[in-house]
Amino acid sequence: MDIYEDARTVSRADLAAWLRQVANQLETTGQVFYGAAGTIAVPDRVRCELEIEQEDDEFSVEIEFSWAAPKAIESADSAGEPDGEEDGTTPETTAAE
Repeated sequence: MDIYEDARTVSRADLAAWLRQVANQLETTGQVFYGAAGTIAVPDRVRCELEIEQEDDEFSVEIEFSWAAPKAIESADSAGEPDGEEDGTTPETTAAE
């Protein structure tokens, strides 16, 4: 499933500026901004790939970084932690007499 894709012809200087911008976003916010208002959080460790290809008279350079989606963390209530509220009782407390 594609989230976002953009293709355009730019100058080498504009490409370098865009790569710097992405690098700055990763370093300062831990996110990559895309499109009009989209962002995606990037974890501290990712898998990186650099691929350089030549097919006939065309070269391509692909930079890819990927990571697994984080697993949902169960809350204490849904993890089966006993708190007594499910059966209508509450933990007993005693006051010092």
